[in-house]
Amino acid sequence: MNLHIDALTRTLGPAVPRRLAHLTPLPLSAVQLDPASLLGGWQELNAAATIPHCVQNVERTGVIANFRRLDEAGQETPEGKFRGFWFADSDLYKTLEAIGWEIGRTGTDQWAAMLTDVAGLLERVQLPDGYLNTYVQGTPGEVPFDRPEFTHELYCAGHLMQAAVALHRGSGDERFLTIARRMADLVVRSFGEDGRPIIDGHPEVETALIELYRETGEEAYLRAAELQVERRGHGSLEAGRFGPQYLQDHLPVREATEAIGHSVRQLYLAAGVTDLYLENGDQTLLDAMEQLWESAFGTKMYITGGHGSRHRDEAYGDPYELPPDRAYAETCASIAALQWCWRMLLATGRARYAEEMERALLNAIAASMTHTGTAFFYSNPLQLRNGHDGSSEDAPSERLPWYDCACCPPNLARLFASLHGYAATSDASGVQLHLLTPGTFTAGSMKVVVETGYPWDGDVLVTVSGQGELAVRVPAWAEGATVDVAGARVLAEPTPGSYLRVSCEDGATVRLTLPMTPRLVRADERVDAVRGCVAVERGPLVYCVEQVDLPDGVLVEQLRLDPSASITEEHAADDITPVRLRLSAVIRPLGSALYEHYEPASATGAPITVTAIPYHAWANRGPAAMRVWLPLA
Repeated sequence: MNLHIDALTRTLGPAVPRRLAHLTPLPLSAVQLDPASLLGGWQELNAAATIPHCVQNVERTGVIANFRRLDEAGQETPEGKFRGFWFADSDLYKTLEAIGWEIGRTGTDQWAAMLTDVAGLLERVQLPDGYLNTYVQGTPGEVPFDRPEFTHELYCAGHLMQAAVALHRGSGDERFLTIARRMADLVVRSFGEDGRPIIDGHPEVETALIELYRETGEEAYLRAAELQVERRGHGSLEAGRFGPQYLQDHLPVREATEAIGHSVRQLYLAAGVTDLYLENGDQTLLDAMEQLWESAFGTKMYITGGHGSRHRDEAYGDPYELPPDRAYAETCASIAALQWCWRMLLATGRARYAEEMERALLNAIAASMTHTGTAFFYSNPLQLRNGHDGSSEDAPSERLPWYDCACCPPNLARLFASLHGYAATSDASGVQLHLLTPGTFTAGSMKVVVETGYPWDGDVLVTVSGQGELAVRVPAWAEGATVDVAGARVLAEPTPGSYLRVSCEDGATVRLTLPMTPRLVRADERVDAVRGCVAVERGPLVYCVEQVDLPDGVLVEQLRLDPSASITEEHAADDITPVRLRLSAVIRPLGSALYEHYEPASATGAPITVTAIPYHAWANRGPAAMRVWLPLA
């Protein structure tokens, strides 16, 4: 394997349509994020800590051992038992995908020996017809594709395909691509036009088959993905106790315009359907996805970019059912939401999709990993009470090093390794900046250098080499944004929720200034759980109050915010919370009984000034109560 292939072959990112889209992703080799920035720093931390941690844990928890026991058994019944959940193979594949993107980003050969070992292992374990799944192959009585609503076989196959694509794009590695294609060929033969009309209970293979098509040009993979999409929603899966919506099998995709069921499955399916539109141009698919997006992001998303309000089935609730303390908001759901929004952005060019990518990335996704890169949240609540029992890994009080169901840590690893692929795009006119981050972005003869302290400050300086049109996203909250240019002509003013557009000559500079004044945000009245409360935002960041910042004897539950008081800022030499906010509140006394007769309060309570920190930084100082939504005084 050549780890130092020509840079031109290390170009494609995680989702690159073959058919001309509204926007085209920049080649990964054309983007360099500043390692001192927030996003660039995450990539460095991911490479140094998170990916090694994932490799260690897929070994420690038996994920790789599941393959080895099949290899050792040969054609005989394997010794011992399968370890972990039936979809554990996907934890290895997501880790491999992260490694693939990291090789492409840095050229590292750190994982060369591991990749050789794992590639050989997969080659030997894969059956002659291309089938590969250690749970089914290693569990007596299981038959391939006999229980598609349960066994996640195509889900795991999808992650294998995505790992293979990343390794091929990142390093030119053909070994995993060959393995993945053999599995994909089996899918085509078994579930093609004349095959069994099987879909998987957990969508994911749709987007993977399409990316494999994009990488190889094999149109049979695109058709297989199309069949997966068209067959969904006809009740072909055994529904089980959570109903067909849990499996995304309740309605055909063009009719399923309300976000419902298991949130990760819903969002992965939406990404796959959007990928299909990007390749076949079926407008009815895009129309359905835009309606579905309105449901998910307009009525069922948390302010942090989290998705899924019900623990019972890891699912979306009713419209506006968004309890902060019972937020499931699985990390994988926010990652999937970002991936879907990226595809919708490519399809339409609309700023709102980049806006929600940023919301998820800087809040829910950022909160899910500790500053060490080696501990993680699975669910991401917006409130944690004093006295919370954090012993369950479904709702822990602090991030855990790993999980029995470990889908989230390697998902974070693959996202962060490919993060530079989501920052910018190009079209015939020039370059579009979607994530405001310092770095260098190149499209043809046009080179764009961004200098900024965003999201901590709102000054964004862009220097352009070459000629072309520059588009810079102006966040929807940035009322009063201003622009100053030299060597350039403003084509579209910096309107919030849109793009500043500037025609640039060689050497042009564009300075976008975004107002970073802290602001109070209220939820729609239909979000009953937080009526009478406000959240505090500064720039793109949601803030919270942690118990650890309160004096002894004062509980976070006692605080009521004074909305008339000004909010001040504290700037500190702290990589985790460089900008903290100081809020004016009152302390309400605790009641003497659980329920008491109501009397209008004659006094609002003792005044107090409290510290708020970015939501993504909470629980980095040990387990503690926390709230995003604060009751008003």
